[in-house]
Amino acid sequence: MIPYLASTSTALAPPTLAERLIEIGFTGDVETDLSTRSVLSTDNSIYQVEPLAAVFPRHAQDLQIIARVLNEPTFAGIAVTPRGGGTGTNGQSLTNGIVVDCSRHMNRILEINPVARVARVQSGVVKDQLNRALKPYGLFFAPELSTSNRATIGGMVSTDACGQGSCLYGKTSDHVLGLRVVLTDGTDWWSRPLEESALQEVLTRKDRVGEIHRTISLIARDKGERIAEVFPKLNRYMTGYDLAHIRRRDGRFDLNAILCGSEGTLAMIAEVEVNLLPLPKHVALVNIRYDNFSSALEDARRLTVLSVASVETVDEKVLTLAKGDIVWSAIDRFFPEDPLVPSSGINIAEILADSPEELEEKLQSVTRSLDGDPLARRLGYTVAYGHVEAEAIWAMRKRAVGLLGNVEGPVRPVAFVEDTAVPPEHLAPFIREFRALLDDAGLSYGMFGHVDAGVLHVRPALDLSREDHVPLVRDISDAVVALTRKYGGVLWGEHGKGVRSEYVPEFFDDLYPCLQDIKRAFDPDNRLNPGKIATPDDTPLLKIDEVPFRGAVDRSLGKEIRAAFDNGTYCNGNGACFDFDETSPMCPSYKATGDRRYSPKGRATLMREWLKQLVAQNVHPVRQAEAIRKKNTLSAFPRRLLNSLNPANRTDFSHQVREAMDTCLACKACAGQCPVKVSVPSFRAKFLELYYSRYVRPLKDPLVAAIETTLPWMAKIRPIYNFVATTSVGQRLMRLMGLTALPALPTVSLAKITSNRNVAIADAGLLATMSKEDRHRCVIFAPDAFTAYFDPQVVEAALILAEKLGLIALLAPTFTNGKALHVHGYLGKFASEARRTAKKLNELGDFGIPIVGLDPSMTLAFRSEYKSSPEIALSASILLPQEWLMDCLRGERSRDADRRKFKLMTHCTERSNVASSATQWQAVFAALGIDLTVENVGCCGMAGTFGHEVRNRKISEKLYDMSWRPVLARAGGTDVLMATGYSCRSQVKLMERKRVPHPLEIVAELVETSDAGAYTAIKS
Repeated sequence: MIPYLASTSTALAPPTLAERLIEIGFTGDVETDLSTRSVLSTDNSIYQVEPLAAVFPRHAQDLQIIARVLNEPTFAGIAVTPRGGGTGTNGQSLTNGIVVDCSRHMNRILEINPVARVARVQSGVVKDQLNRALKPYGLFFAPELSTSNRATIGGMVSTDACGQGSCLYGKTSDHVLGLRVVLTDGTDWWSRPLEESALQEVLTRKDRVGEIHRTISLIARDKGERIAEVFPKLNRYMTGYDLAHIRRRDGRFDLNAILCGSEGTLAMIAEVEVNLLPLPKHVALVNIRYDNFSSALEDARRLTVLSVASVETVDEKVLTLAKGDIVWSAIDRFFPEDPLVPSSGINIAEILADSPEELEEKLQSVTRSLDGDPLARRLGYTVAYGHVEAEAIWAMRKRAVGLLGNVEGPVRPVAFVEDTAVPPEHLAPFIREFRALLDDAGLSYGMFGHVDAGVLHVRPALDLSREDHVPLVRDISDAVVALTRKYGGVLWGEHGKGVRSEYVPEFFDDLYPCLQDIKRAFDPDNRLNPGKIATPDDTPLLKIDEVPFRGAVDRSLGKEIRAAFDNGTYCNGNGACFDFDETSPMCPSYKATGDRRYSPKGRATLMREWLKQLVAQNVHPVRQAEAIRKKNTLSAFPRRLLNSLNPANRTDFSHQVREAMDTCLACKACAGQCPVKVSVPSFRAKFLELYYSRYVRPLKDPLVAAIETTLPWMAKIRPIYNFVATTSVGQRLMRLMGLTALPALPTVSLAKITSNRNVAIADAGLLATMSKEDRHRCVIFAPDAFTAYFDPQVVEAALILAEKLGLIALLAPTFTNGKALHVHGYLGKFASEARRTAKKLNELGDFGIPIVGLDPSMTLAFRSEYKSSPEIALSASILLPQEWLMDCLRGERSRDADRRKFKLMTHCTERSNVASSATQWQAVFAALGIDLTVENVGCCGMAGTFGHEVRNRKISEKLYDMSWRPVLARAGGTDVLMATGYSCRSQVKLMERKRVPHPLEIVAELVETSDAGAYTAIKS
């Protein structure tokens, strides 16, 4: 039997546990549904284990209640596993018992004492969340790690996390002052370093706390010499049950040395007290390029003896993937390429100082060494100055782990030997042998690491859905363990043990019984995360190839199904979508709800489970979708109605998946921000198509999906439509249909605007009659239906601007973009409409005239939804306004007379998927003499039709309050706020009762009131 399996009575039903918890005062959430259990069955490892249930406590008292209830005879034997950010690479938080997730509710910063430089937080607080709160005090919580925007402090403690800069700042345990923990018997204990007198007092206690301290004190006294022999002298000293640091340098007894890195096997962490450090005042990064990775590694050792705070090395695989990622445009100037000798490895050396003079002195020392040493095979270097530039480069490095999953095909780098640590002086030969090992196995891989600390991150590329790849996990792991031992290192240098605890007895040898004694003192019944690090008896530890692999599920799906669902089945659990920052565009629905099911990772996991269930029922989703599109949907309505009314279908797992999909805003932030490029809107549309082939759609769906074709009719009966949209009677009626917050149609129509301005409709016949010179002066605007009918002022501004630039402005013929159809899963209808639209646009594009869309979300649909379907065959390029203007306005000029402050809020889809968007708008305004500020805002909450649906309105308004409302509230009388997205402007108008213009309107105003000779229209 696999040891993590609960040895409980099979009569237990999860709701009984929920009822008992609530009965004695539990205030958090208890969830037993399959959707929650599925999402919590994976992390960033190769494993998948479904828990029995999940509990989400609100405070330490809830943790005590959990411990007390699980000690009752009814629930005896159920395993309990704490979980933080859920990004562990070794299955640390996976269990088929009860998951205790503190990230949802226990995420408050309780105290900041800037004088004492101490902070106290609940265990679910995210590292970057804490550092953002500390920044005004000039302080920060030091241990750095790539997952800092979603890693919880409790999770950092549990794995004793660290990363870049650990030689300077150490590990999490080096900064922990106190831990409030709850033991399995319900004891609530603050663990802090104890003076000898305080220790003696605790040793006399007759409870669990006394037993723990007596056990560990005895080990420290009797095994000191042996501990010194076994524990390696590494910067990344042993994580978990750290016997070597029980006694601090000042002689105090520190139980936290045992608790830090214990991975939830000893206690549940409620609160953490940490020491804080002053923020580095000045920073510079020296970015060095090499002709191969080995040269970079060899040179890194030389760099570490210079005045640098840290050295990070990245290989050619990661570097290549980074160049295709959204972050690259912000840093590409620091890594210039020679086309004849491309970079095949880089070193990033960090320099910190308290003054500009000190920084320059240290920097000169490093660059003199580089310039004076011709032996290293360097291709050159650049220097990045200041925190902004440094953070942009570190953002690339932080995404390295996730980027390794962004390769084509099912064979992808996976985590299981990814954090080895050896003495830094042995790193180069160690890596040579490591690479030879993987090369001999015929595997590709990516490498990067903390060279100054001797830590290497390696992910061999496997497809664990293949039977022949499964044994490689054992073969490679055993070989790497032997290799680390050969060079005096450890397998677990940074990311903890988890399932790899199998190698603990071998490494600790005769000290392993001491670890068992510690486990027994804390957890005599082996309830907390059993099978990891140590067991209290002869129960075996987990084995790396006996815990279920995620690949087993993938094997059941087959390659065709996996490939058809837009990387959803390839989510590697990196968790970039758990970004806590309200101003980040990544996954608004997760930010608003805190529910991991409503994240890209959560939805991808649910899709895998749903597809697995379909395949188990002999349903092939790809072929079923093809069949659906050939059927008459009306004829299938009676069957869908019966399915919807059938009580037997109420437990269909599809409903839980649909609930998670319903909260998706289809903003595509995941497609742009996720390192693996998991595109939830794409596979969501495919899910909805299949789901609603079985069940009846809500009435709102056909209304919303047909909006582009019905808007012309609504415009003809504008008074009636506006009555429905703006009166309480009409609004109540629309709410019954599931819609709300509908915008009114303006009195001035686009038809009247174009008639007054004598604007022609572009078609092939008209363009063919034009002279070549006139065609070179043309621009075709292709307004989407929403901008054209609800915000025609934007179209008018575009026409005016073109005229001022000496251009001939034309309008594209009416077309259906189809985005609403795609969002709601009408994929057959979308494809047919898109083909017709593509044909019209291709005819215009053949003349080489710029075609400009006005709304970013609708325009970018041509680059995503259209391009993803070869049968649509769109060849024409549809430009965003700023992309067009970049070719129309050149140079920069000053505008001293205009004292207004111009601020832009970009659409989240645009920000996520067009990395250069903000800088392009700034360049456009610079050409007009304006210094444009791009506001750091997340999603406004409207997201097309999302915010117009009754079920979504609460989330929509919460998202607006997170980042948009504060910007509007801060706006002064001289501020000119602009928004690129129609839905964003619609949301502001609804929430603030004010209209913000599109930047095109302001550009048109500025050009109109300026010296026309200062601008150059491109003629050819």
